[in-house]
Formats: sequence, C-alpha cells, structure tokens
Amino acid sequence: MTSEVENKPVFCTESAKELVKELRASFATGKTKSYEWRLTQLNAMVKMMEEKEPQIVAALHDDLSKPELESSIYEIAMLKNSFRLAVKNMKHWMMPEKAKTSLVTFPSSAEIVSEPLGVVLVISAWNYPFLLSLDPIVGAIAAGNAIVLKPSEIAPATSLLLARLVAEYLDSSCIKVVEGAVPETAALLEQKWDKILYTGTGRVARIVMAAAAKHLTPVVMELGGKCPVIVDSDINLQVATRRIIAGKWGCNNGQACISPDYIITMKDYAQKLIDSFKCELERFYGKDPLESKDLSRIVNSNHFARLSKLLDEDKVSSKIVHGGERDKENLKITPTILLDVPRDSLIMNEEIFGPLLPVFLVDKVEDSFDVINSGTKPLAAYLFTNKKKLKEKFVATVSAGGLVINDTTVHLAEPTLPFGGVGDSGMGAYHGKFSFDAFSHKKAVLYRGFACDAFVRYPPYTRGKLGLLRALFDGSILGIIRALLGWSKA
Repeated sequence: MTSEVENKPVFCTESAKELVKELRASFATGKTKSYEWRLTQLNAMVKMMEEKEPQIVAALHDDLSKPELESSIYEIAMLKNSFRLAVKNMKHWMMPEKAKTSLVTFPSSAEIVSEPLGVVLVISAWNYPFLLSLDPIVGAIAAGNAIVLKPSEIAPATSLLLARLVAEYLDSSCIKVVEGAVPETAALLEQKWDKILYTGTGRVARIVMAAAAKHLTPVVMELGGKCPVIVDSDINLQVATRRIIAGKWGCNNGQACISPDYIITMKDYAQKLIDSFKCELERFYGKDPLESKDLSRIVNSNHFARLSKLLDEDKVSSKIVHGGERDKENLKITPTILLDVPRDSLIMNEEIFGPLLPVFLVDKVEDSFDVINSGTKPLAAYLFTNKKKLKEKFVATVSAGGLVINDTTVHLAEPTLPFGGVGDSGMGAYHGKFSFDAFSHKKAVLYRGFACDAFVRYPPYTRGKLGLLRALFDGSILGIIRALLGWSKA
C-alpha cells in the first residue's frame, strides 16, 4: 500500500509560483479588503483555539514535551488575546487617519489610508510553533492581506496540525499553509512577495533577506541574540531569582528568543545570588530536575549536541556550580548555572537557546553596560535594581529590542508595546496595532478643489513669485504679506 508521504505531491518552485498566482487572483477580487471578511477570519481563529485546545497542547507536547501550563498560557491564551484585541480595534485601525495641511497646499485636507500590501509570507520558528506561526497572521489578516504560512519542520506535529486547522477554519482561497523543510522554503523564497515576516536565526535571516532583495520585498525579522540580565544588590533577591527562573527555564527551558542568556552581577554578590538560585530551582523542579514534568525537553539531538559542546569546552566545564546533568536519550538537560565564565568562551559568544545560564562578574554594577554594549544588540535586556539613576542609565545606554526592569520576558504579553529587534536581533516590529501597521501600506492622500489656484507656481518665473513661494514654504503670514507688497511694487 502506498504511504501518505509517497502520495503527497512535491512542492517545488513551479508549485510555489502557482500558489502565489492563485493568491494574487483571490486578493485582486477585493474580498480580503472588506471589514466583514477580516472579522470573519479573526473570529474563526478564536473559535479554532477554543475548540482545538487539547489537540494544540498535545502537538506541542509531542514536539517539545512542553508543559500544559506553558502551552495553554504562553501559546494559546496569549494568541487569543491578540485576536480579541484585533477584533475589538480593527475597525478603528482601518479608518483613515487625518493629517494636517500647510499654507503650501491651502485650501486642502489630507489623510493617511491604511491599505493591505497584498500577498505576504510568514516563516515561523519551532520553539513557540503555534504562537509564532499565528500571531503575525493576526496583523496580516486584520490588514487585509492574502497569506502563506510556512511553519517550522523542526516542530512536525504542530506544523501538521496548523495545516489541517487553517484549512478547516479559514478561507483557503486567501490563507494557505505550506509544510516542508529547506527545499519548500527555498521554493517559496524564489517568489515575489509583498512582505516577508521571518522568525528564527540570523544565519537563515541573511538567506531570507538576500532572496527578498531580488524582488525589493520588505521584511520583518524577529531574531534573537544574547539577552543579558543585570542583577544589582539592592533588590528582593527571592523575587528576582524567581522571575529570572520563570523567564529562563519556565519559558520552554530556555529555548526562547527573549529568555535570559547570561547574568551580570558584582563579584561580592555572586555567591548570594547562586545560593538563591539553588534554593528556588529545587523548590520548583525538585531534587532531580531530569524527572520534572515542568521542564520542556531539548527540541532534537542536534540542539542537544550543540548545548553539550558549550558545556564541555575546557575553559567552561569547570565553571558549573549547579546542574549540568544530561539525559541524551530523552533530550533533557537540567537547569545549569556557570560562574565566572571566560568572556572568550563559546558559551559567551553565541546565543545559548537552552537551559544553561552563565554568570559574568564585574567589580561594580555600572560596568555591566560596557559588557552589554561591547556585543551585538540583543532582542531583550533586563535589569534588577531599586536605584532610580541606574534604571535611567540602563534605558538611556542599552540598545536592545526591548527592556524590562525588575522582571523578565513579560513585555511580550503587552500588545501595546512593539515586539522586535534592532541590529543583529532583527528589524521591524509587530504585536497589537504594530502588527496591523507591519502588514499595511500607509498611503498619503491629499484633497483639493479648483478654487484658489496659485498663479505663482506657474511660469513665467519672476523674483516676486520666488519671494512669495519662499514665504509660503516658510509658513510665515507676515512674510507672505511682505512678499505680496513687494511683488505688487515690482
């Protein structure tokens, strides 16, 4: 009997070309531009999540052994909030925005009209495969686009489920899912898109950007980097420790783009901080974290080997002060803390994306800013302190996609804030209204009548006309009067 895989048609460049052609034809009908179509699709997504939550949780567990709480809250509940926010505000977002006009175009009125870009491509990541696939689509639908979603093949159960659910709940003439790996992604990238949103690594981002450049396609890149945590000494240590744990190991066991990557603290405070971590980690995950059901596993053997390589480097292996246990068969690594790791080690020079947390030491807390700014700009940076001036310096000095003071990762849950990187951590932003804007073209529209035709703009050009036009562009009523008087004397 022929298997389902063997029966599945090959998705090649020609398939991608036909897919885009079909979506452009659907977009050309204008159906995606209507408020009613957009609202129907968004409501269908909410219904899908409510009806299929058990299947979604199961798929995430198959791919990552993700705890039900993390799946239900960080993937499903956050996504529901995004859709509900769009449903509530979309009509307002779609309305033209009034713009002021000047004396140069008087009398006139102006507005900024948000129009859909057309056919867009969303390439998502494996670590939050449900959230990162559908959250960008909130804005793409709300803005009125036709969409292709390419989920990550590294989370195959979620990818398959997404393909089935999108086909079942959404308008398949305008919203498509393409499953597959590198060949399928490459075939998609050969096509002309009106925008591409990519979530993933900097290495692949460069490939995506190179492909987009051939068609002058704009991109949003949500990447990552080494997200630092500065820990001052004048804090509630238990609360700070717990919030760092929640942002590190409580977010997919460190496999999150905004998870704390390393800590910077003072030499004379480090041991107190380490002791607090040991206490709270045992409280949360027990004496044998390898048996804990509240920690996700490492996604696959390749990532397990990569993380093991970071731990086994000669200059690093002796720096482990907590954890370090591994279960290769079940792809598990315990929460691991390393103290005083050399700055030139592998673990301090690449994004960790796992349950390892180095602690870097400085003489005074203010030295932390130089450490952060000597590297590439991170997607997020965190500071724990009660000092007002230190908070102000942190905000003024550290360049990152987002900053959080006295917590970690929680800015992701605020749809009023843009989510995106800067420099090597990404470009562009989405979430809430920012998602709508990311997938919209802001079209300038100026309205004029036939009265008050300005003769000074037409030839023959004279010194008097030049003076009057200068006054108009300067916006000076007195200058206009002077120019008129001077012109009338000419």
